Amino acid sequence: MKHFVDISRLSKQGLTALLAVAEEMVPLARGGTDLAAGKILATLFYEPSTRTRLSFESAMQRLGGRALGFADAAASSVAKGESLADTIRTVDKYADVIAVRHPAEGAALACSFYAEVPIINAGDGGHLHPTQTLLDLLTIKREFGRLENLSVVLTGDLRYGRTASSLALALAPFKPRLVCVAPEGLEFPPHVVRRLRAELGTPVEETDDLAAAARGADVLYVTRIQQERFFSTDDYLKVKGSYVVDKRIVELMPEGSLVLHPLPRVDEIPPAVDDDARARYFEQMRYGVPARMALIAALLGLTPKKIPYKEIRGEELELPCPNPRCVTASEKYLKKLYTPILDKTASLFGELGEGKRYRCLYCDYEVVV
Repeated sequence: MKHFVDISRLSKQGLTALLAVAEEMVPLARGGTDLAAGKILATLFYEPSTRTRLSFESAMQRLGGRALGFADAAASSVAKGESLADTIRTVDKYADVIAVRHPAEGAALACSFYAEVPIINAGDGGHLHPTQTLLDLLTIKREFGRLENLSVVLTGDLRYGRTASSLALALAPFKPRLVCVAPEGLEFPPHVVRRLRAELGTPVEETDDLAAAARGADVLYVTRIQQERFFSTDDYLKVKGSYVVDKRIVELMPEGSLVLHPLPRVDEIPPAVDDDARARYFEQMRYGVPARMALIAALLGLTPKKIPYKEIRGEELELPCPNPRCVTASEKYLKKLYTPILDKTASLFGELGEGKRYRCLYCDYEVVV
């Protein structure tokens, strides 16, 4: 595993192996170790963060290494117009591994093309958040003792809530029952649903009845409405507060089920829910440090076994990505790279519309050629 950009590029066996390392890191997340002594992690956060940035820095220090970086791109040479590629080619001379959070979708993958050291995707716009998914899976695994055959309800902003997309894709090999409850217009993007249903064979149910969905949930995964991803305040206000997981909803859930949230929350889970035994979102945050310790150790080659990771190469096409949030829209020098879509319901590429369908390698949006 050279880089960690998309958790769904780990096989079921690879993900299971990485989670096993994370479980071994749980006691070390308090006591510490010198496993990564002399190593440096750089955290490049172009967007605000509390939990992700601090848990990365804590993870590196618990491993015996050191951390450096910036939490505000305005305080770096980015404010002078430096490209993402040049920033990476500079910082990788100072560090052994780099964690990047960026508002452009596909930014972490772009960084990996220019880095000599491992790149970790710490969140790229509304696209993916694979390290959050790693700690989500670690939480579920430790609570249930398994990941297989769970009923997982995803509610809130599924369009821009990158954590929900990452979790759904990562769970697919474990045969989950996925139920989506989202405000109109904030459902999973079509490319996510296609990957789940057609390529990964994972059924996706959609409903507007949160109470009914909660009754059968092993895990209720809640996300806030991502105000910063909306183009207008009016559009945000139309969906603000659409679904609230209050005590009434939680009490409908089975005993032993979990309410999870990547945090921060706004108004989608009232504080009155916090004392319920099913509310595990603060315990969930505890696992951020051991999960990221395991990932850093694996990328630096400090674990006994190598974690296999599927690298995907794209085909260069003279075709602009239709997603205005794609990193290729802001970093104009990047090659436009695509992969052909193979739908299990079609016998050949291209039987899905007027021409061949391709997926942007960076942000996963689809185009028809």
